[in-house]
Amino acid sequence: MRELKILAVVVALTLITYWGVEPFAHSQMHPHVEAANYKFDKADEETSKDAVKKAEEALVKAEKSTNKKDIDAAKADIASLKEFEKTSNEFWASNKEAENLVGNVANGETLVTSNCTACHSIEAKGFPAVMDNASSAAAYGVVPPDLGTVGKLYTKEYLVAFIKNPPMASKVSHKFVDGKVHPMPNFDWLQPQEIADSVAYLKDIAPKEMTNKEVFINACQRCHSIKYADMKNGTMAAFTPSDDIKKYMGKVPPDLSQMIRSRGHEYLETFINDPQKHLPGTAMPRVGLTEEAQAQVISYLEEVGDSKKAQREELGPKFLIYLVIFAIFGFLWKASKWRDVH
Repeated sequence: MRELKILAVVVALTLITYWGVEPFAHSQMHPHVEAANYKFDKADEETSKDAVKKAEEALVKAEKSTNKKDIDAAKADIASLKEFEKTSNEFWASNKEAENLVGNVANGETLVTSNCTACHSIEAKGFPAVMDNASSAAAYGVVPPDLGTVGKLYTKEYLVAFIKNPPMASKVSHKFVDGKVHPMPNFDWLQPQEIADSVAYLKDIAPKEMTNKEVFINACQRCHSIKYADMKNGTMAAFTPSDDIKKYMGKVPPDLSQMIRSRGHEYLETFINDPQKHLPGTAMPRVGLTEEAQAQVISYLEEVGDSKKAQREELGPKFLIYLVIFAIFGFLWKASKWRDVH
């Protein structure tokens, strides 16, 4: 009976640690953020509103302290955030006309090939990169993406927004101030129909299916490397050289080889969808991927960084069953040997 009591205590402590202490510690180290939202206009509306609310709470706290410097700073933050909230909401509202129009693919081809191929490649349509990666990175700060797959990776809404104003669409407008400009200029001078036509062309030329690796390469490898890829593929270096990406981003983006293990699926899902939720002010842009494309990126990171996950999960229940059987035999053996002593 004593052994059963000890077992009960061990099980109770284990469950308390697993279901109580560990989740609490995780919540302190990784504060909860809202789930990924792929309706970027609604997502930005919500995050802007939350930012204003937090600033107003900070003002109340500052007023209680009666520190004039803190009060003035809090008021300035509220004014700035309210102005940005207005700008953001107006930006997304201004995109609706182009989003609702039916694009003309033929006219879109003319617009894209005349306006975009000076910087971007479209390998699938016979438009190679104008410069090699090193030269492109030196010129723009980061290697421009090939446009042959963007119609698959991004929604029409996001493409419209990005064409009109890349910093606003990707949530890095805070980075391009005091004369700093985004490497891609705004194309908000285009008529809504022209933007719709351009997006229609990009959607038309996009592949119908892409592998997880292809999605990762097109969505992430311009900035991120994978040093520990599988033996067949070898190392996957970032297309943009480290010195250039460091100047552009402020630091070298992390290698993603083990990111799935160090951060986990849930963190990556919310971070890729909107890095600002976890790291306010970060230079990493919102990638803008569709839910399907983002799932493929995370799946590829699992393939590379946690390739034994399925085997490990399959082994877990078998190991627990073994422990239970071993414990039963151990208890019966002990009872048989010590029966006379007790």
